[in-house]
Amino acid sequence: MASDNTVSLVGNITDDPELRFTPSGSAVANFTVAVNRRFQKDGQWEDRLDGFFRCNCWRDMAENVAESLQKGMRVVVVGRLQQRSWDDNDGNRRSVFEIQVDEVGPSLRWATAQIQKSRRSSAPGAPGGGDWGQTTSVGAPSERESEF
Repeated sequence: MASDNTVSLVGNITDDPELRFTPSGSAVANFTVAVNRRFQKDGQWEDRLDGFFRCNCWRDMAENVAESLQKGMRVVVVGRLQQRSWDDNDGNRRSVFEIQVDEVGPSLRWATAQIQKSRRSSAPGAPGGGDWGQTTSVGAPSERESEF
């Protein structure tokens, strides 16, 4: 029995990511990815919508997503499928499946991108945190680089 729960999606963001903060101050960004499948039927290409997938990012990634991604961008998302349940105002049990994002970035199939390392806000020695040093970019230098 497999215990791995990994989901990979490639699709387009349906609206600008929404950035919010929890009462404790953690950043969370939510966005939806529309996934389409293209196939050939009777010599003609057809697009079929496979679904809309709600995605959640946390902490530094949430802030990076809100700053970098926007409606219409084609993205690659890797994460974990998670079910969340609650009772609505009428007492009905509701449930939704969402992707808890581990990695996200632009798809480079039909686009180019300039990548910049962002400064880490977590303390040195914390998992995934620490000082990464100077910013680096791929491609031409940007205005943001001079801020560091």
